[in-house]
Amino acid sequence: MHLREPILILGAGLMGRLLAVTLARAGHPVRIVDPAPDAAQAGGAARIAAAMLAPLAESAVTEPNVVAMGRYALPRWQALCADLTQPVFFQQNGTLILWHRQDAPQATRFEALLRHTTAQLPDLPAPRALDAQGVAELEPAVAGRFQRGLFLPDEGQLDNRQLLDALLATLTALGVDMNWGTAMTLQQACSWQRDHPDGWVLDCRGLGAREDWPAQIAKGKGPLRGVRGEVARLHAPDVTLQRPTRLLHPRYPIYIAPKPGHLFVIGATQIESDDLSPTSVRSTLELLSAAYAVHPGFGEARVLELCAQCRPTLPDNLPAVVERAPRVLQINGLYRHGFMISPAVHDAVVEYLHSGRIDLAQRLGLAFTRAQDAMPASMP
Repeated sequence: MHLREPILILGAGLMGRLLAVTLARAGHPVRIVDPAPDAAQAGGAARIAAAMLAPLAESAVTEPNVVAMGRYALPRWQALCADLTQPVFFQQNGTLILWHRQDAPQATRFEALLRHTTAQLPDLPAPRALDAQGVAELEPAVAGRFQRGLFLPDEGQLDNRQLLDALLATLTALGVDMNWGTAMTLQQACSWQRDHPDGWVLDCRGLGAREDWPAQIAKGKGPLRGVRGEVARLHAPDVTLQRPTRLLHPRYPIYIAPKPGHLFVIGATQIESDDLSPTSVRSTLELLSAAYAVHPGFGEARVLELCAQCRPTLPDNLPAVVERAPRVLQINGLYRHGFMISPAVHDAVVEYLHSGRIDLAQRLGLAFTRAQDAMPASMP
């Protein structure tokens, strides 16, 4: 017997699945709707992501509050994954930053940014400078190829597709009502709410919510946009890396995220575009050339996939939760940090659903606008 309010979740991507598992376990009857024809095609950007959990590395391109959310999320990921019905690869071996000799000035700037972040957020472990011997000891596979490096302790990664599959299996075991091939607008969701006056609507559709994210509700944040990312998934039996590795470069900095079974996710391209066409030749050449420069074993790798997807992004590139009307939450704008910060956003939403408080959101600097705080606006 359900003792809590019913929940309707729009979107079965990462955030939708995380919230559905937690809320179903807490006793809420949960229904998820997603326009994808089946679970294998759902997930959007979450399905092609590298799923790196690297708050200090990302501090070079984002704000301190996102870094704080990422730092909070690392131990939470361990707990969330441990409670699923299927195992999920999770690693916390740190991040290795490398560069070629000619790119040393860029490395100097990058290190200065990281040290500025650790001065602001002293709970972050400081980066450790490496010489050639230090690089070789930390990552023997690249020994002799790089004279300098940085090691960022405690950072991690997980396997995004294992996680999505494990969340789905857990939802099935919990008996959650999952409706595939079902596109529902916020207006239709609010019609459902009229039949369930104590129910909650959680809009986790990412870019699918573009038409339902008006600027005036988001206090000037404006509409959602897509930021395109392109990645290659390779099988490279001749390459062994023990942690995510980033190569600094003035034109095409890349990351290489090693997954189980000598699978590698390689990416970095970030294009201001909603274009969902296949991966470009230019991006593919740059990604693969840079990977080969890190380890020549990638020359014999097999290209399993070339993927492109757009990340849902607000104008300030920061996440936000907006209560459009009482018990109607829009959760969006996770940009390139979806896996890194999802547990923090998830916990803030659950806290509000169960207590009406936004203490965690305020502590982490997550923009969270409650219905009583929002500017007046009509529902769709």
